[in-house]
Amino acid sequence: MSANEQEDEPKEIDLKRIAVIINGSAGAGHGDDAASELRAKFRGYGCEADVTLAKNGEDMIAAARKAIADGVQVVVAGGGDGTINAVASVMAGSGVDFGVLPLGTLNHFAKDLGIPLELDEAVRNVAEGRRIEIDVGEVNGRIFINNSSLGLYPDIVRDREKQQHRLGRGKWLAAAWAAVAVLRRFPFLDVGVGVGVDGRQHARRTPFVFIGNNEYTMQGLAIGERQRLDAGVLSLYVAQRPGRLGLIRFAWRALRGHLAQERDFDVMLSDQFDIRTRHRRLRVATDGEVTVMATPLRYRIRPRALAVIVPAIANTEIDT
Repeated sequence: MSANEQEDEPKEIDLKRIAVIINGSAGAGHGDDAASELRAKFRGYGCEADVTLAKNGEDMIAAARKAIADGVQVVVAGGGDGTINAVASVMAGSGVDFGVLPLGTLNHFAKDLGIPLELDEAVRNVAEGRRIEIDVGEVNGRIFINNSSLGLYPDIVRDREKQQHRLGRGKWLAAAWAAVAVLRRFPFLDVGVGVGVDGRQHARRTPFVFIGNNEYTMQGLAIGERQRLDAGVLSLYVAQRPGRLGLIRFAWRALRGHLAQERDFDVMLSDQFDIRTRHRRLRVATDGEVTVMATPLRYRIRPRALAVIVPAIANTEIDT
């Protein structure tokens, strides 16, 4: 073979190896054809994507573990916040970069990090973005990237799922009926909140406890958002003995920017909380998924445990 013929041979391109784990049970647009299109999109940015269509959370976790063991450079989760949580639970502490394709309805995690919500831009972000390290929360060994809650919300999720399975109602209709049913019962929790390493105890009787990974904005137009995810703190929010009308009042004052002045609404910041109750087991929501856990509940922050790919040019105030 001549030197000229050797020069004319195509050179093999060194593609970045990534694993993409998609929630394949999410409905239309998440099948084999969509997976092929996704591979092509990533290849256009110099990435060789191994796409897995996972049927459930166990499949997602298994695929993430296999990807790390295989030595891929990036593991990507595609789906809603529940899917992101499942894959992130494996990624935390691994040192492997974590990418996000926000394919869910609310996409809180992606929004707080400024990750594009449009698919093509989210693919580009995985290929061309920058790496930052953020915190994750943990309760009794279970990871959460957004928040965890006790009381009203886990009860609403449980009732919603019952209505979806037994009555065949759609998610949002079932959620509305479940909220009405739970608010009609309006159960209270008696909890003791231990704060920090010295465990200073705060007794509260409340319909809900909300624990965030880092601090949430709880008033004004930015309510429910986080300005940063690397401050190394958990935020705990609890209302003291509000009735149904009291919850409406809290919501109204939050929207008007006056929630901080509410005497019966507490905000606590710490790197750890221990929550005790008379119940031996309690329903706990983590990023929208409900599990039953043994008490006491031990909440901890894991500082900078997750390496996430975010836009190269920051379009958010979260910037490490």
